[in-house]
Amino acid sequence: MIIGIDASRNRSGGAKAHLIGLLEASNPNDYGISEVHVWAYKSLLNSLPNKPWLKKHTSKYLEKSLAHQIIWQIFILPKEVLNFKCDIFLNTDAGALSSITPVVTMSRDMLSYEPGEIERYGWTKARIRLYLLRLVQNRSLKRSDGVIFLTHYAGRIIQKSCGKLKNISYIPHGVGNNFSEINKKDYSFDFKDPIKLLYISNADLYKHQWKVIRAAEKIKKEGHNISLTLVGGGFGKPYEMLIEQKNISDPYGEYIFLKDFVPQSELPSFLSKSDIFIFASSCENMPNTLVEAMASGLPIACSDRGPMPEVLDDAGVYFNPESSISIADAVINLINNDKLRESIGLKSKSLSKNYSWNRCSKETWEFLIKTYRKMELYKGNEY
Repeated sequence: MIIGIDASRNRSGGAKAHLIGLLEASNPNDYGISEVHVWAYKSLLNSLPNKPWLKKHTSKYLEKSLAHQIIWQIFILPKEVLNFKCDIFLNTDAGALSSITPVVTMSRDMLSYEPGEIERYGWTKARIRLYLLRLVQNRSLKRSDGVIFLTHYAGRIIQKSCGKLKNISYIPHGVGNNFSEINKKDYSFDFKDPIKLLYISNADLYKHQWKVIRAAEKIKKEGHNISLTLVGGGFGKPYEMLIEQKNISDPYGEYIFLKDFVPQSELPSFLSKSDIFIFASSCENMPNTLVEAMASGLPIACSDRGPMPEVLDDAGVYFNPESSISIADAVINLINNDKLRESIGLKSKSLSKNYSWNRCSKETWEFLIKTYRKMELYKGNEY
């Protein structure tokens, strides 16, 4: 059996980590798969493992504009897939526009579906783009022979828009060993040193960094010795709001620290040096950063929106991400309760074991094979 994968749209850190984890975790030969063909841009292909069964393909179109990438996806990719005799194809992004079949599509975007999130962008190009993206994704999901959702929450919300899908599987991303190897042994605080709060995410309207900064200011004013580090950087209006609030809350840079984008390989260093993790997003399909923090064993103050309660379960203290008071109360609850910090830190680390790349890889290959066999049976019944 030969499988093709379109990873040309895998531009985010989570999407790239997924492809690498999928291909490194297991040997598809064990499932009767002789070859896996991956199409992607050069830098992503260079980060993939070299395996005898893995065939890497690229195109000059993938190094150019989005319009060039779409032309390649519609007109060139199907011919190459046919040429390499792929039995079934995996789109790792629901924004795919190719007409390849049989095909399994992975849904990883949530922003165009989550109620109330699009409205944050006003009547801007970003909002129009999200509406168009929803239309493209709905078309892709409906015409697919199988669909992979990362969480049950995402599956419920998205199917309210695209309609009920017949052949679906829920396969979450995994988490790297470099996160699970962090072993937090001491949950007590020496209140002479600042309690280190950490939030990792690029700035965006649904990430609420400025609310987290206001919460930190409130915690500080109530007499708690803390520092807050925000990792991820950003641009545009959300980043301007972050900077503005930082300058209001901590104009002299005494306890709020900003770090630009950091490669995923360097994130364990930040987690291992922190005391409490904050996750304040109100819109996620699969909260990878949250799972990474869970694997580190940090006590977590978490947004109560989207799939976060599904993923973190009762191993965190929840808050309303749109309320700085709610965020501050959740963090203060953790600061004041040693036993709570330890219990949820240990439980979240245990829960993170459900998110392994071995599991993700195994279930992905099995679902592709199952879908292929269904389609072959369907074609046979037609005759």
